[in-house]
Amino acid sequence: MALWALVSAVGLAVDDRVLVGAPIWAKPFKFFVSFAAYGLTLAWMLAQTTWGRRTGWWAGNVVVVTSLVEMVIITGQVIRGKRSHFNAETPFDTSLYTVMGLTVVVLWAAALVIAVLLLRTRLADRATAWAIRGGVLIALAGAAVGFLMARPSAEQRAAGDLDTADVIGAHSVGVPDGGPSMPLTGWSTTGGDLRIPHFVGMHALQLIPLFLIALVLLAPRIARLRDAELRLRLVRVVTAGYAGLVALTTWQALRGQPLVHPDAPTLMAAGALLATVAAGVWAALRTTPAPDPAPAEPASDSKEFTV
Repeated sequence: MALWALVSAVGLAVDDRVLVGAPIWAKPFKFFVSFAAYGLTLAWMLAQTTWGRRTGWWAGNVVVVTSLVEMVIITGQVIRGKRSHFNAETPFDTSLYTVMGLTVVVLWAAALVIAVLLLRTRLADRATAWAIRGGVLIALAGAAVGFLMARPSAEQRAAGDLDTADVIGAHSVGVPDGGPSMPLTGWSTTGGDLRIPHFVGMHALQLIPLFLIALVLLAPRIARLRDAELRLRLVRVVTAGYAGLVALTTWQALRGQPLVHPDAPTLMAAGALLATVAAGVWAALRTTPAPDPAPAEPASDSKEFTV
């Protein structure tokens, strides 16, 4: 995935074709980078399992194979100058999109198996266990948002003749795909976009464990963070807040509302979420006493804080 991300970057530089309002190589580039991060993180999480390791090995390889099939089709369609997702223009395009749909379902099921293994694995550090389990469960929910995109949009249903339509499904809500969009991400600026909660949810897999790693790295400098209970409380608050963010962005997208133009109810919900997270952080800090200063140690010794 990392190698082909570089190839896609070259494609962005030398191929000026545009598809559905975006550079034609932008989609495979983003998918390759995302799958690389996803695969690395799952590999690290599988290394933490102590139960069902052989099952985890098989599930991990299923993720690899289905990811590769997905990316071969996406890249092949780019070479042909065709869209990969939602394409029902010809029987061949329809067949490719059907295969993609099946591989996504199998990939999601394999990730679910890995999540079950992680839920059953006993980890010595409770904050680490919470970060891993919370990250993988929210990532599963974020991935499931992708299934909503495969449904015919309201406009497509209203037009009828779905059996003969060239495009079935959309990531935008309330507006056609390929309209005005944000730079880099390509998310719609005129309507809802289901790619936002899909992206935010799936990357909980990396961001929540990274938050814990940041706490651990700061512990030598900030005495209170040496308290394992405090780290656990903070990870719980951030996990709950992250789940709320995925729910909020999904709700906003399904109402056909662009991320950059929230209405009053969205702003109120975002404010309530932010206030709840802030209150949770304050409560975690308030209820956890500061530890005594660590005793001085010989210069030759070192203290490690590991996740």
